[in-house]
Amino acid sequence: MSSTSATSSSTSGSLVSSLGVGSGLDLSTLLTNLKSAEQLKLTPITDQQSAASTKLSAYGVLQAALASFQTAATTLGTTSLYNGTTTSSSNTSVLTTSSDSTAVAGSYAVNVSQLAQSQTLVSNGVTDSTGQLLGSATIKIQLGTTATSGGTTTFTPGSTAATSININGTNGTLSGIRDAINAANAGVTASIVNDGSSTPYHLVLTSNSTGAASSMSISVSSSGSGDPTTISNLLTYNPGGTTAMTQNIAAQDAKLTINGLAISSASNTVQGAAQGVTLNLATTGTSTVGVASNTGAMATAVQSFVTSYNTLQSTTAQLSAYDPSTKTAGVLLGDSTLRVVENQLRNVINAPQTATGTSSLTNLTQIGISFNADGSMSLDSSKLNTALTTNRTGVAQLFSGTDGKSGYGNQLSAAAAGFVSTTGALTSATDGVNATLKSLATEYTTVSAQIDAAVAQYQTQFQNLDTLMAQMNSTKTYLTQQFSSSSSSSTA
Repeated sequence: MSSTSATSSSTSGSLVSSLGVGSGLDLSTLLTNLKSAEQLKLTPITDQQSAASTKLSAYGVLQAALASFQTAATTLGTTSLYNGTTTSSSNTSVLTTSSDSTAVAGSYAVNVSQLAQSQTLVSNGVTDSTGQLLGSATIKIQLGTTATSGGTTTFTPGSTAATSININGTNGTLSGIRDAINAANAGVTASIVNDGSSTPYHLVLTSNSTGAASSMSISVSSSGSGDPTTISNLLTYNPGGTTAMTQNIAAQDAKLTINGLAISSASNTVQGAAQGVTLNLATTGTSTVGVASNTGAMATAVQSFVTSYNTLQSTTAQLSAYDPSTKTAGVLLGDSTLRVVENQLRNVINAPQTATGTSSLTNLTQIGISFNADGSMSLDSSKLNTALTTNRTGVAQLFSGTDGKSGYGNQLSAAAAGFVSTTGALTSATDGVNATLKSLATEYTTVSAQIDAAVAQYQTQFQNLDTLMAQMNSTKTYLTQQFSSSSSSSTA
């Protein structure tokens, strides 16, 4: 196909370049001028395409500014924003803090007297951890609570059943026992340490959880084959009874007081002792924990709202501007869709909010937001911070409503979302421009085909003219020769 096209193009070019040879007229230039004149029919179409594309781009710029504004408005309409708190610790070496939305502003005196820790047991040493066979046995590991009262130690099993681990000829070394315990998911971690003595290898068992309830009880019994004695003499640990293993670290809960109230926690991450506050204990000692409303996050959200509104306002102003000095109009000057966007947002902002209570707020000026002559917003940060500090509930209702679904934030967010919904004004306008571009593309193709056909017809007519003129010139030459020959004969 490409070869045919190339041949056709070459032939067409040859024909154009040879036009006028037979007639002596400059037909190729005339054809070029006619073609240029025909192509002027495309100019109105390309002008319309350019205008439509520019308008489509302008709608895209408007949509981007609306999306940013919607995000800022949505944030202000979220009730959790106004429940946010910050925490502080006067002694971060003792504890650090965090909080959630349920935390209540206040101050807490914390005294940590004991940290939670995991129990660690160490066995007697053996000479070889990988080659020395220790026998066969069934090891049972039970987690629970060890308590001592009146000189008597007792172990109370926890709710989780004991884990049984079978040791035989395939895993009867110290390293084999370690691996078997770790594979059993018994709630403990086994490791081997080397103390450098003549029997250097010791099995170390550590509870995976902190707290008094993570204490271990380990029993060793016959598995039905082999002698369990060696393993029993290494690993048995019965609180209050036989203890072949040595306890290096006892399982214990964290103990602390909060404003004088005694608290016990199985973890050093203490949650809920103070409502909505998490205490991360690091060492014993005292610290004062403060909880305050996170007015900084609220102020930042309001500033973002003002900034995004001003960006949207300046965008709409630029798109609809008119410069009298250059007589240049903005792409969307007089555009009905732009007016819909501006009017609906303005209507929401100008409508006072419905509020309840003695501290209710109904308009933006009450928290420091005012409007300038050019339509942009200004924010008085001092007035806003005063409102957030003294009347946080009123500010929350202003932006999120008493139901968490209304207020300026939610209303403006819903309006912005409506413009770009499937039936929204901006969506409809964009769809209309795209339809126009599609129609113009079809029209351009049709007119281009008509121009090509007209130029081809001109070329055919010129070729026919060339042929006719060549024939007439040939006849003229022949007749002239005949007349000249006849005149010569008569003279002779």
